Amino acid sequence: MNRKATSIFLRGLFAALALCAVFAASASASPAWNFEGKELTETEVIMGGAYESSMTIPGLTTKCENFLYKLTIKNEAKVGKGELTEMPLYNCTTSSPVCTVKTIGAETLPWPAKLTKVEPSNYIVVENVKVGIRYAGEECALGGILVKVTGTAGGLIENATETATFNASTLSATKTELKALGSAIEWSGVFYTEAFQWRREQALTVS
Repeated sequence: MNRKATSIFLRGLFAALALCAVFAASASASPAWNFEGKELTETEVIMGGAYESSMTIPGLTTKCENFLYKLTIKNEAKVGKGELTEMPLYNCTTSSPVCTVKTIGAETLPWPAKLTKVEPSNYIVVENVKVGIRYAGEECALGGILVKVTGTAGGLIENATETATFNASTLSATKTELKALGSAIEWSGVFYTEAFQWRREQALTVS
């Protein structure tokens, strides 16, 4: 190969490598937590809840009037991470007149969480989800059975309303899934959020 051909080849190779680097950076880029438009540089605790959230096991929907959470967040290498440390559930009922909720609660906390982008939107993905539900009722098909809800759940982040929405569409977009009794279940809820430690009343966004 002569000098001119070598030079052209090298320029083409370097251009290709640079383009690959750009695509790789773009593919690995993840959203970060921000307060008042500035990237979070330390840890913060955020809290909130859904006024109403429901989980639907095939044939039975369990709805909780108060579905709360507490999440410690931080950015690592400009990637938003978190740990869900508390998730109390109150005033839970079922869609069946013969089934009641005897006990319900989050298990094996904390659950890790991370931010991710599925173009064009940002999502939070909660991993290692584990909720135990024990139903009661003489005529309830699940009476006395401890039902374990497990898996991973992705929720859509809405900066304008400072909310995370979980439903069938958001789980599908993030390729996440919750299961119980060997079947996929539906989870829906819109969770409001606010800082509870150092940045109270500051706008929380993800970008």
